[in-house]
Formats: sequence, C-alpha cells, structure tokens
Amino acid sequence: MRNLISALTLSFTIPAAFAQTTLDTSQQTDLKPSAKIERIGDTLVHPWGMDFVSDTEILVTERGGKLFHIDIQSQTQREVTGVPDVFSFRQGGLLDIKVDENDPSTIYFCYSKPDGNQASTALGKAVLKDFELTDQSTLFVANNISNSSIHFGCRIEIVNDQIYLAVGERGQRDEAQDPSIHSGAVIRLNLDGSIPQDNPSSGALSNSIDYSNWHDDIFSKGHRNPQGMALNPHNGEIWLHEHGPRGGDEINIVQSGLNYGWPKVSYGEEYSGGKIGLGTSAKGYEEPIWKWVPSIAPSGMTFYQGTMFPDLDGHILVGSLKFRSLYLVALNKNRPVSESVLFQNVIGRIRDVDVAADGSIYLLNDEKDGGVYRVFQ
Repeated sequence: MRNLISALTLSFTIPAAFAQTTLDTSQQTDLKPSAKIERIGDTLVHPWGMDFVSDTEILVTERGGKLFHIDIQSQTQREVTGVPDVFSFRQGGLLDIKVDENDPSTIYFCYSKPDGNQASTALGKAVLKDFELTDQSTLFVANNISNSSIHFGCRIEIVNDQIYLAVGERGQRDEAQDPSIHSGAVIRLNLDGSIPQDNPSSGALSNSIDYSNWHDDIFSKGHRNPQGMALNPHNGEIWLHEHGPRGGDEINIVQSGLNYGWPKVSYGEEYSGGKIGLGTSAKGYEEPIWKWVPSIAPSGMTFYQGTMFPDLDGHILVGSLKFRSLYLVALNKNRPVSESVLFQNVIGRIRDVDVAADGSIYLLNDEKDGGVYRVFQ
C-alpha cells in the first residue's frame, strides 16, 4: 500500500542570530521561509542507507536484507536481487550503501555478516547490472565476531581511491581500545580491498606512538557506535559522529592513528548513573569538535551544497532518531559553532540524510512503515 505525503508544507526558518554569527553576510541570500516534503516511492520497512546512482535514481537498503532502486521522476521502485544473506536482528542487517561516483555501476555496501548465531560487520563490493548485484566480492570482515545484535556502526565514505568504514564495538566496550581488534574502529582500505601503504601500522606516521600492534587496516580507534560519516568538501576532512551512552553523542574529525577515547573518556554517563572511565577528557584521547548532552541519537550526516536552500550551504545536516528531527549544525571556519532544529516529528525517526544535485534534501524514515522523503521548494 502506498503512503504518500503530497506537497505537505513545513517551515524551517533559521534564527536570525544563527545566520548572523555563522554565515558570511556578503554571500548571504534570503532564506525561503518554508518548504515542501513528499514521499518518493513506496513504503519501505526499516530503511537504513541510501545513495544516488544518478541525478534521478537512488538506491535504498532495508535493514531486513532488501535493496531497492527508485526512479525519482517516475517513482518506480524495483527490488535489486543478489543481496547476500545478512544477520537481520535488532540493529543488524543490510545497512549503509555507497555508489562509486567515478563508476556508478560499482556499489559498496555494509552489512552484518552471519556466522552461525554470530555476526561481524562486513564490507561488500558488487556491480549493479539490470537490477542485480553481480561480480560480488567481500572486501572486509571485522574480527570482532559476536552474538551481540548492537553497535555494528557500518557507515561508509569514499575519498579518491580509498574507502572508509566505521565499525562499532558491539557492546564490548573495552575492545574499542585494543588496536588488534576491529571493535570501535574506522577501517581504511583501497577500493580493491588492499591495504593503503600509509595506514598507521605501516610506520609511516611521524610521532612517538607505537603502532606495531595495530591491525593493518585500522585507521583510528576509540569509537563507540558511529552512525554518520561525511567528507568535508572544503578541506577533505573525514567527519564522523557516533552515539554516546547516556549523553555524549559526538562529532569527530577522524585522523590517522588517533584515539577518540571510548570508553576511557566520554561526555556521557553510565546508564545506571555515574561517570565513565577517566571522565570527559584525558591526555592522549581526542576531543570531539561537537557533542550532544543529552543524546539526540544521531544517524546520517551530510554537508549541504546547493542553491535550493542557500542559507544552508556549507553547513551540515544530521538526522536524529531519538527526537525525530533534522538538525542543522552551523560551521564557521570549518568548525561547528551552533545548531538549530529544522523540523521535528514530521516524518518520524530520521536514519539517513543526503542532498541531490538540484539541492533538494533526501531523508530516510527508518520505521516499519518508513521510506524516502524529499524536502524541496
């Protein structure tokens, strides 16, 4: 059954103080006071990740293990076959997806790979041909196999000829500090699955840290459950946000060989109350560039580039599962300075966010009767 929101009008006026303190007024244009939102395609069951194949085509995963191709103009939705088996339980399943911009027929996807009653975070590669995934290969399988059904991570970003994959700690928090285990790590590989020559374990980094026990595909450590990753188009930085426990969601700039602290430091608290580890910060662990206390349960993140909503240009959009909101985090000199909620409780839990070539904003509602939504003028 098709569930359409037909040109529902909503407002998201940026507060004047927000614009004045974060935008270059010489480049500022008037913000249009309202937008429209519509569902694209049919209802989807717990959709998780999406990416554009072209200006008019989008791929969307369902956590249960299905992949769909949606033609935006005709709103024709077709299932893509050939998806591997996934561990579909609680937070596990078919999760993020990324299209190679230089070769849109090449698809990368992250999923929880089953092994009996256990699973690992895995990265697959395939060729999309006639609505089928062909020529498949597995580029990576995390070595923190577990029967846990939480904290898979699974966000993907491609930068030039390398691919970054966020791996959660599966609820085994102490493993996030073990550099020989993939728990709580960002993985960096070449697009063919080989290991970059300058990963930390190679000894290429000129600092006093001993990386000899780091797994050769690990780029950074100390993450909890990363759910958003994006390339800053202005300076090439990799931005990553992750769920804290009771508070302490954070955005980090991921750099080679650094440790982001979990569970040694956190701005969150134990669910039973009390500080975690050494407290909010300590020497040797990187500080987040932005944090949320209380938690918003962030998922999906993108830098807005477009002319449809000019006052959003250059800032980042973050989905919130907990508050069913779309957050705008304003940047000044490439660092967050303030935030605003564009809208709340309009489509439900926002799992992913992306921007189309025309500047319209695409959102995923990950609920049982979820789907793809387009925000436009």
